[in-house]
Amino acid sequence: MQYLNILAAIDALSIGIGVIAGLVVGIVVFWGIQTALGKSRVQEAQQQARNIIHDAQIQAENTNKTAQLEAKADAIKRREEFEKETASIRNELREMERHLTKREDMVDRKWENITSKERTLEKREKKISEKERELTNKDEQLTNTLAEQRAQLLRIAGISIDEAKEMLLSRLDDEITHKASALIERTVNKAREEADIRSREITLNAIQRYAAEHTCDNTVSTVDIPNDDMKGRVIGREGRNIRSFEKATGVDVIIDDTPGVVVVSAFDPVRREVARISLEKLIQDGRIHPARIEEIVQETSKELDEKIIEIGKNVTLETNVNGLNSKFLPYLGRLNYRTSYGQNVLRHSVEVAFLGQAMAEELGLDGNLARRCGLLHDIGKALDHEVEGGHPEIGADLARKLNEPKEVLNAIAAHHGDVPAISPYTPLIAAADAMSASRPGARRETLERYIKRLENLEAIATGFKGIKQAYAIQAGREVRVIVDPETIDDQSAWKIAHDIAKKVEEELTYPGEVKVTLLREVRCVEYAR
Repeated sequence: MQYLNILAAIDALSIGIGVIAGLVVGIVVFWGIQTALGKSRVQEAQQQARNIIHDAQIQAENTNKTAQLEAKADAIKRREEFEKETASIRNELREMERHLTKREDMVDRKWENITSKERTLEKREKKISEKERELTNKDEQLTNTLAEQRAQLLRIAGISIDEAKEMLLSRLDDEITHKASALIERTVNKAREEADIRSREITLNAIQRYAAEHTCDNTVSTVDIPNDDMKGRVIGREGRNIRSFEKATGVDVIIDDTPGVVVVSAFDPVRREVARISLEKLIQDGRIHPARIEEIVQETSKELDEKIIEIGKNVTLETNVNGLNSKFLPYLGRLNYRTSYGQNVLRHSVEVAFLGQAMAEELGLDGNLARRCGLLHDIGKALDHEVEGGHPEIGADLARKLNEPKEVLNAIAAHHGDVPAISPYTPLIAAADAMSASRPGARRETLERYIKRLENLEAIATGFKGIKQAYAIQAGREVRVIVDPETIDDQSAWKIAHDIAKKVEEELTYPGEVKVTLLREVRCVEYAR
């Protein structure tokens, strides 16, 4: 407060000094005017000087009043700010005092808790010490008692301590071995049951997720001709046209009495397709002679090569197999003209790829790698007409030259069990291959072979004692067996069904599985008269 009063006094003193300075300036000005203008203007100058002095006095008074008002306002403002700051500091001090009071109370309570816990711990330590002394005494008593009992047992049994230990350990070993064997057997059986259930679920899920159409391809190519005169033109004079055609295409052309059809036969499906398309073009063109035959065959071969590469590109896009070497494309395209028991090998490979992916993803494996293995597992069939060896070995060599991963190489080489599997993808591809091949309608067999298989099924079933009749149904996928109920009881019926299934597995070759259904029926008939 004194500081503010001193500031106000200094401001008033500066204002007074200003007023005095103004008066001095006015006197000096008056004196100068009086001297300059002379006596004639003394009165006028005096009047002006008085006016100036009067104005200066009024201005000084106004300035003094304004300064005093501003000083008072400033003093009031500073006083209010000072009081606000003082109040804020007091509030902070009060808050700090409350916090300190709370902390002191908490410290006091914690100290009381610690003191109480220390007393409790001291009591527990005393009790533990007493119990330790009691346990020590009891341990000594027990040791002495055991020693006495051991001595008595040794005297009664007449054996030494080492012999007793050996007998006890031997008995324990036998018991533990027996229990471990039983536990291992239970664990293995449980694991086998769970594995069967899980594998069945994975297989069913994979089949349901990929449902493809199944059609059997014909392995014999036929060409329709408009009339029998065209057969003569195809043969040519003294057979020169047909000889030129067979030489240019590498196929056999069979022209018999069948009306309107010419049969093209060849071991290589690609050459057979070239011959079929070329013959169709020649028949449509009408100009059939050796020069034209060579021209058409070359043109068709070039077109088919381009088509084969395009088929390879399309199948890689369909299966989404990325990073595949471009040299695989013509081999994949050639699989489109290759069949296995009437099943198109390319469509079979695509199906195996998707089935393998579905099962791999169910097991937490890489679905992309499984799809790659499935697509390339039969790639050797594109070369097995040109290279000696089985298609797994041929395909593995080709994939090795084109730098495929080791999982793909093993899946190609081992999917028929020719070499051991070194990765989990190999059995997956083998299972997918079997699933694709054994689906109903996927593959076909000749009528003679089909009838023979049904007859063998029925013969195996009727070869057991007590069988009255047996019928192969569902295209050979089920055999119904009817037994004599007087000679075969329920327990024997289960054994006979198992024996029939076992004998079918050992003696017959078939895709998929064969269901054995054994029927035992007792009919009681009475008449009321």
